[in-house]
Amino acid sequence: MKINIDGIREKSNNIKEWLIDVRRDLHKTPELAMSEYETKEKIKKYLNEIGINYNEFNDNCGIVAHIIKPKSKLTIAIRADMDALPIEEKNNISYKSINKGIMHACGHDAHTAILLGACKLLYEIKDKLNINIKFIFQPAEETIGGARFLIKENCLENPKVDYIFGLHVQSYLKTSFIECRYNTINASANSIKIKVKGKKSHGAYPEKGVDALVASAQIITSLQSIISRDLSPSNLAVITLGKITGGEAQNIICEDVEIEGTIRAITMKDRDFVIKRVKEIVENTAKAYRCEGIFEVDENWYPPVINDKELVNVVKENAENLLGKDNFIIKELPSMGGEDFSFYTQSCKGVFFHLGCGNKEKKITSPLHTSYFDIDEDCLTIGVMMHLMNVMYFN
Repeated sequence: MKINIDGIREKSNNIKEWLIDVRRDLHKTPELAMSEYETKEKIKKYLNEIGINYNEFNDNCGIVAHIIKPKSKLTIAIRADMDALPIEEKNNISYKSINKGIMHACGHDAHTAILLGACKLLYEIKDKLNINIKFIFQPAEETIGGARFLIKENCLENPKVDYIFGLHVQSYLKTSFIECRYNTINASANSIKIKVKGKKSHGAYPEKGVDALVASAQIITSLQSIISRDLSPSNLAVITLGKITGGEAQNIICEDVEIEGTIRAITMKDRDFVIKRVKEIVENTAKAYRCEGIFEVDENWYPPVINDKELVNVVKENAENLLGKDNFIIKELPSMGGEDFSFYTQSCKGVFFHLGCGNKEKKITSPLHTSYFDIDEDCLTIGVMMHLMNVMYFN
């Protein structure tokens, strides 16, 4: 279908101030995963003002608004996440977080505002639509994979979703630029825990104990060889051990050590291989030092996000038509960050793309997940336009 870009641009720019107000309203009251109660009420307020129907869920704060055309055989979904991070905001702005120690440092307030804007404009032209649309407001992206809860509640069914779109703001990318990638755009993400058990004794008599700290040091060193020696240099994977806890005093042989970390990989094959090797090294290295090694993988892990080729082409065409060919970028390498959008793409065709929100002239350059993160709010209308164009492509 031929898309009226000028009409979409005009309609989106007409609600720019509204979008900014919505985003700032959400930014002021960030909430952590599975506790997005006020955020949910604010989303409901805006949906009620729009007049659109929506569904709520008993076990989480998710909301799915919808435009259903009974005769349509095609259903498009757009997803936005809504949770915040346990970070104290240090920005000196009028809309600074009022919830101590919590901040929208990953831009989910922007994602939600953009989706509300798309919802508002698409609902205004609902009589001209020949497709079903679902607007998915999802909790708990940052922690336990809230996408799974909504999928379990059949958010992709009745009617069944054929295609799903999602976006994420990126401050390293200048506003008015769009970035996407064929195939894998985000790595799998696993949280891991390693327990090493030895035997306590006085530090002056080490022969009477079994030192879990020495065994742990060898385990940490040995695990680094998985990436450098067990995988091809062309295969992207990461093992990061970020926390180690153990020991009681300077003169006591350590009995118990806990190590926590994360494993990232681009393919499921490499992910499974790395986990297998970590388990082998933990158990056998601990045994070599007369300790017991226990390896645990958190159940709440994220698969890789794999973009559908056809939908990447849709995003590419729409971004180039909207912003110019030079403003669409094919991302060279996948992000090693996890993203639970991957659960949707296991159930239907999907595409995840990045929306530039950085602006050096406005001094908006701080990375995601930092106390000074903010967005160039000009990106809000661009996000709305992209959502509209992606949906209207199939109308």
